[in-house]
Amino acid sequence: KSPFFSCSNLSAALWSHLHPANMLSTCQVDRWHHSKALTSPYPGSRVERSRVPEDKVGWLTQWEDYNPVEYTAAAVLAGPKWADPQLSDKNFSPKFNERDGEVERTSRNGLYVVENGRPRNPAGRTGLTGRGLLGRWGPNHAADPLWKRDGSGNKIAHPVTGKNILQFVAIKRRDCGEWAIPGGMVDPGEKISATLKREFGEEALNSLQKSPEEKASLEKQLQRLFSQEHFVVYKGYVDDPRNTDNAWMETEAVNYHDETGETMDNLPLEAGDDAGMVKWVDISEKLKLYANHSYFIKLVTEKRGAHWGEDPGPECRD
Repeated sequence: KSPFFSCSNLSAALWSHLHPANMLSTCQVDRWHHSKALTSPYPGSRVERSRVPEDKVGWLTQWEDYNPVEYTAAAVLAGPKWADPQLSDKNFSPKFNERDGEVERTSRNGLYVVENGRPRNPAGRTGLTGRGLLGRWGPNHAADPLWKRDGSGNKIAHPVTGKNILQFVAIKRRDCGEWAIPGGMVDPGEKISATLKREFGEEALNSLQKSPEEKASLEKQLQRLFSQEHFVVYKGYVDDPRNTDNAWMETEAVNYHDETGETMDNLPLEAGDDAGMVKWVDISEKLKLYANHSYFIKLVTEKRGAHWGEDPGPECRD
C-alpha cells in the first residue's frame, strides 16, 4: 500500500497548517493509505489504471514518465444534472476552490492545486485522469450517517477487552457487493444534515418505495431519529476506488448513537435505492468495508471507549 500522505513529501505540520479543519497529527498522516484509489480495473469498467509505484504516489516526487489513462464513464459524459460538463465545453467555467453557485467546489482539506485547468487530487497520483464515475471535477461531496447502538439494545462486553460491543447499520452496495455505511452524494445547495437524513431513509429504510402516507410517517420518525445525540467523526478526503487524478470523493461522517435501542427498534430496516441488503453489524477490527469506512468506525469506538480489537496497538494522540 502507498502512503496517503508521505511525511517526506508533506510534513504533518505543513498539512495541519494548510488544512486546519482536520488537524491531522503525525501519527494520523503516517497511517493513512492511498490504496483503494489505485484499484484496477477501474470500477464498472475494463479500464486498467497506469501502475503507480508506492514511492511515486506523491505529487512532489518527480516522475516525468508518468502516463495516466484518461477515462470518464459514458454515464457521466451523457450530461446528467449531477455531473459537470467536460472542461472543453466553452460554456463551462467552473470556479475551483470556492462555492460555484449551488455547487460546492471547496475541499474540506483546504486548497487544492489546479494544473492546466484541471483540479489535482490532493492525495497523489491514481494512474487515471478524467472523472471516471464521478460527476464533479475536483471534490465530490458525500455524507455518511453512522447509526450505532449497544448490541441489540443491551450492553455486551467483549470477553477479552471487557469493552462494550457496538453495532452499526450497514448496507451491502449493489454496485460492488461490499458492505458500507449508508450514505450518498450531497445535492447542490443541500445541507449536510438533510443529506444524512435523506440517504439513510433511502438506503436503510427504502423510503423511495413508500406510499405518500408512509413517507409522511417515515419523515416524522426520521426527524426524531436525527435529532438524537451526534458528533462529526470525520471530514475530508476518502480513499475511494472511484477517485482519479482530477476527481475525488470527500465526506462528512456523523455518528448518531441510540443508547437504549428503543429509537431504532421502532423503525424496521429495509434495503432500498443503492443498497441490496441492510442489517445491524457487530463492530470489530475484522470488518472489511467499502472505501475507508472501517477507519470512520474505528474512530467512533475510540471516542466512545468501545471494543475494536483485542490488540489495541499504539495510541495516536494529538
